[in-house]
Amino acid sequence: MTSLAVPEHPWLLPGELVVPGERERDRAHPRRTTRDWIVDSLAFLAGLLWVLFATVDALSPSPETAIPLPHDWMVGVDALLGLASCGLLWVRRRWPLGLAVATLPLSAFSLAAAVPLLILYFTVVVHRRTAVAIAFTGAGLVTNLIFSWARPDPNWPYWATVSWGVVITVAVLAWGMFVRARRQLIVSLRERAERAEAEQQLRVAQARHLERTRIAREMHDVLAHRISLLSLHAGALEFRPDAPADEVARAAGVIRGSAHAALQDLREVIGVLRADGDNTGDAPEPPQPTLADLPALIEESRAAGVRVNLTDSVVAPGAVPAALGRAAYRIVQEGLTNARKHAAGAAVTVDVAGGPGTGLTVAISNRWPLGTPAGGELPGAGTGLVGITERVTLAGGRLAHGRDEAGDFRLAAWLPWPA
Repeated sequence: MTSLAVPEHPWLLPGELVVPGERERDRAHPRRTTRDWIVDSLAFLAGLLWVLFATVDALSPSPETAIPLPHDWMVGVDALLGLASCGLLWVRRRWPLGLAVATLPLSAFSLAAAVPLLILYFTVVVHRRTAVAIAFTGAGLVTNLIFSWARPDPNWPYWATVSWGVVITVAVLAWGMFVRARRQLIVSLRERAERAEAEQQLRVAQARHLERTRIAREMHDVLAHRISLLSLHAGALEFRPDAPADEVARAAGVIRGSAHAALQDLREVIGVLRADGDNTGDAPEPPQPTLADLPALIEESRAAGVRVNLTDSVVAPGAVPAALGRAAYRIVQEGLTNARKHAAGAAVTVDVAGGPGTGLTVAISNRWPLGTPAGGELPGAGTGLVGITERVTLAGGRLAHGRDEAGDFRLAAWLPWPA
């Protein structure tokens, strides 16, 4: 199966949206793209600037962001926690939930780590299920209440500070859920496209298999007919070495012609079966036989020494559909081949009748053989009648074969012929 087209600018996509068809490990932990490196660098820079601003503000005589800490060493500890949180931003894509849970207590008292922790929270919302994101949001709102009480803003009342924390948290939650939904939509569309492509490839493979099966069935009918004629003439030469020279020459000519035609047919079918893909080559498909070719088939069997009586009662033979005529031709061909194989020397009767609206009836019968013919029966795979049965069934007709009341072998088929 061919893979889907690679995006024109894959470096602009997140790592998990670029190559979904790689190994399981790569899908679980995709490599960073150029876009991911840029985003991570900007996130780290934003967190670093915030740590610097919060630290400088906390050391000033009149801080603007929160109440000053009672000791200068606490400001240094808060700055170190903020720097550590900034460093965690580089690995947040690999363990988003674990890092967020581990650093959650910091959001209850650390001001310098506020922006890095907010970025970690956004990563959890984007990369984890909605239920997990909402549960973590609830825990974050609790720490927001504690932070607003432990480090109140000098210019805002307690509930105003809490409200701003809630607004920022909900905004980050909504933004992260939007990004997650958009990525899920892209993944869903890609999976749907891959599934449609796989189904298309399967349909192509099935169509190719059916076409090759049809070719094999056609070639079985053709080759079995030609090789049975060849064997019949070769058997006559074997058991009549004293035949006149003209008869020997005629039989040898038929053997040579049948062998040449069989090799030509075999060469064509091997060429088709070797073709890979949807090969529409320049060589046209050989013309398929129709009901009008039935007399030539009968004459070919008669020339091989088979006594064939043909009764043609078809109304409007020129109006026979091509597919219907081809099916009737193959049925008669298989019946004559079986008669030569299993009832050598027996007379064969072929009856073809029908018309538009009533259907086309094809019947081939011959006397049941007594004993084994000289030289033994011709080998066969036993698939001829199976192929004919499938052909008649696909055409919507009926097929019956076996011994009739008179003890003869009869192959009879009815094929629908629309009015």
